[in-house]
Amino acid sequence: MAEIHADVPVGNQDEGDFLPPSNGRIQRMLDGFTSILNASGTLIIVAVMLIINADVLSRSLLGKPVSGVPELVSMSIVAIVFLQIAHTLRSGGLTRAEVLIERLPQRLQAALETLYCGAGAALCVVLFHGLLPIFLRAWSRNTYVGNIGDFSAPIWPVRLIMLIGVVALGLQFLLRTIRAAHVAAGMRKPVLAPVHKSQGGRA
Repeated sequence: MAEIHADVPVGNQDEGDFLPPSNGRIQRMLDGFTSILNASGTLIIVAVMLIINADVLSRSLLGKPVSGVPELVSMSIVAIVFLQIAHTLRSGGLTRAEVLIERLPQRLQAALETLYCGAGAALCVVLFHGLLPIFLRAWSRNTYVGNIGDFSAPIWPVRLIMLIGVVALGLQFLLRTIRAAHVAAGMRKPVLAPVHKSQGGRA
């Protein structure tokens, strides 16, 4: 058996793609903050599981539900999405079609990635400006879900989490745009690593 060695782009440890890793101070700080948000989302998932199980047990054993479970679950789902979306981007977990893109030259791939991430960052700016009035209104009016006397919870914490998540996602998109632009302009090289392919034959 003989081996053929070819240099093709492979993913770096963080994002699973061809862009070179960034170890700058700003990127490290943002990654740390993003990890904290992601861990918080995981804790909320665990809390939701416990609440749902408690509600099921209460209905089965006591014949009555736990107050506020539907409201808490619905708000928690929104909070989880915005807490973990930035980490999803950073770890390369966002759904994308690469069947055609991966066949293009690396600098052209980087140019398309620059446009994609730049559009993502711009969308985050639009989302932030749209969500900010909603948060301020919920904060000033102390808007709540549920019924007074049974269960009620303010919704401004979830609105605040949405704002924080959008900011983290936008910053990740922005830093990724800069790195992709550097590769597209030839200022940095994409990540390359040897790939081993087996070819039939006698040694």
